[in-house]
Amino acid sequence: MRIPILIGVLVALGFLLLNSVFTVDERQKAMVLQFGQVRDIRENPGLAFKVPFIQNVVYYDSRIQGLDTNALEVTPLDDRRLIVDAFARWRISDVAQFRRAVGVAGMTAATQRLEAILNANVREALGSVRSEAVLSADRVGLMNRIRDQSIQEARDLGIEIIDVRLKRADLPEQNLKATFDRMEAERQREAADERARGQEAAQRVRAQADRTALEIVSEADRDAQVIRGGADAERNRVLAESYGADPEFFAFLRSMDAYRASLKGDNATLLVEPDSAFFGYLHSPQQRSLPEAMAPGMPPAAASAE
Repeated sequence: MRIPILIGVLVALGFLLLNSVFTVDERQKAMVLQFGQVRDIRENPGLAFKVPFIQNVVYYDSRIQGLDTNALEVTPLDDRRLIVDAFARWRISDVAQFRRAVGVAGMTAATQRLEAILNANVREALGSVRSEAVLSADRVGLMNRIRDQSIQEARDLGIEIIDVRLKRADLPEQNLKATFDRMEAERQREAADERARGQEAAQRVRAQADRTALEIVSEADRDAQVIRGGADAERNRVLAESYGADPEFFAFLRSMDAYRASLKGDNATLLVEPDSAFFGYLHSPQQRSLPEAMAPGMPPAAASAE
């Protein structure tokens, strides 16, 4: 009879021992509860003991958790609606406070309450600025502002918020086309301004080039006039010397040039008096005495032919 009794005692002791010992994983935090009241908190990994059947152990994940919020519609100061998605990184910092805040619901209730905190802070932060600030480099400052406000509110839950970021900040589908058209119009206006400035610069360059060309041509004309004047003076000097050397021969050459300039073409006709000085060098002594030597009775036509 002793052997079965001994075996039963050993089994009971083993059962009590198994219910008295629990292990804490390095990725967890353990809370020992007695009739719903917190009796002990184990954050270091290893073996721990509890009162069997009276105390129970609740485990919480001590790792960094991620929270992705649902798409949220916000209205900045310029009344341009935006669709915003945010995410947060958090972890349990105070297990006792966390237990008191969320109760038996645990991580599910904590996620819901934390999402409500993030949404409220996102609405408040983005609603106090214009949409350009959300879509520009100022977005980093807004995210830090949301994070700091969320950290303060999450402390009552026993939660430490590590970071908050905005994943997306887009316009609603119904506003995208109007926004794209407005952006396209703005870009076209900027392009027109750039073209106008380019044309203005081109006009300045052309005007400067025309001015430079006119100055060069004017200087060249001036130099040419000077050269022509010198050449004309030299020509006049040579002509004057030539005229002074033999005035009669010079007068003869001038008359020949006048004849050449006047009698051009196949049907050149001049109406001048027979005794005109213009043809003085064409008159021979015989021609000058012809009217006096004309025989009596000779018809004028014969005399003219002669």
